[in-house]
Amino acid sequence: MSEIILMSDPRVAAVPVHECGEPLLDLRADSPFLVDGRKQDDSGSYFLLRKGVVERLKRAEEALPAGLRLMIVEGHRSPALQRRYFEGYAAELRAGRPEWSEDEVHSKASRYVSPPDIAPHTAGAAVDLTLAGPDGRELDLGTPMNASPEDSAGACYTGAENISDLARDHRETLKAALVAAGLVNYPTEWWHWSFGDRYWALTVGADCAYYGPLDKVPGQSIGRANDA
Repeated sequence: MSEIILMSDPRVAAVPVHECGEPLLDLRADSPFLVDGRKQDDSGSYFLLRKGVVERLKRAEEALPAGLRLMIVEGHRSPALQRRYFEGYAAELRAGRPEWSEDEVHSKASRYVSPPDIAPHTAGAAVDLTLAGPDGRELDLGTPMNASPEDSAGACYTGAENISDLARDHRETLKAALVAAGLVNYPTEWWHWSFGDRYWALTVGADCAYYGPLDKVPGQSIGRANDA
């Protein structure tokens, strides 16, 4: 297996961000995607993504085999919510492995939740998604979405071997469509894909990231998915 670069890697934080100012788009408005509400929160931003990400997801959707669709579960995440997720998971790891240093806790936590200061979700650049069949039901991709490395015995890793052949085929189908559309995967989470963020830039060798963190605030310009 090739090296997995974690979100906590200093190389990720070192990527400069040249914010391009693209709007967030509402995936519920004239969207070809299935939008699942399981990650809805008080901020109400789970259905928002940057225009460039939506454009690429549309290409990926069109490239899927007949009958398959993308199911979008979470897009933008407020910085405050990201920090809450990260600190909560770090606390679980710290309690379970008291011998770990704070650096180890930080690194291990970043396998599952991105550190708040560089998290692609806070930029509207990352999407958690899966595949659905013709009936709109989620397909088997080996683990539930958001399964942690501990809960899944590592099966949440995109290249995990401890999953069924059917689940592996579904992952490969999803990967082929998204990679061809220009998105990159976070290898510890088969469901996490992004474009335009620091992790994407480091992965593809871009000079900078296009999207920086955004707070969803009243009055912020929100477009419709068919604007992409």
